[in-house]
Amino acid sequence: MNTSQKSKDRFQRMVKEVSPNSAVVKNCVKAFFSGGLICCFGQFLTDVFGKIGASKDDAGMYTTAALIFLGVLLTGLGVYDKIGKHTGAGSVVPITGFANSMAAPAVEFKKEGMIMGIGAKMFLVAGPVIVYGLITSVAVGVLYYIFGR
Repeated sequence: MNTSQKSKDRFQRMVKEVSPNSAVVKNCVKAFFSGGLICCFGQFLTDVFGKIGASKDDAGMYTTAALIFLGVLLTGLGVYDKIGKHTGAGSVVPITGFANSMAAPAVEFKKEGMIMGIGAKMFLVAGPVIVYGLITSVAVGVLYYIFGR
């Protein structure tokens, strides 16, 4: 065995010794139930908006706006990160997770100013999502226009 291989083996043993064991099944169950709870809350909001007279489409839009607002508010108050520590991937449910990914860098970099801090940094994580989402939606729209007739 050469020196390089011995070093790699020694490194792998060291990594195994210091790496914590992850509870994959436990984390998946927590993520499933916490994400489901957030989705149930969203459905509750949709039902409430529907009961107060909103159409089905309008209730969906109001729910989306409310979930985005709550995600940003909880991020600004420092609560969303605490929720994420306990729920794991379940807190990354698309609407609230996206709101958190936009607001968290803005809160973190506010000391760098409005333009270079908040304005520039808040799109670090969400920017690619917006760009590729927009490109994909345009491509699907064009294909639907061409072949959907």
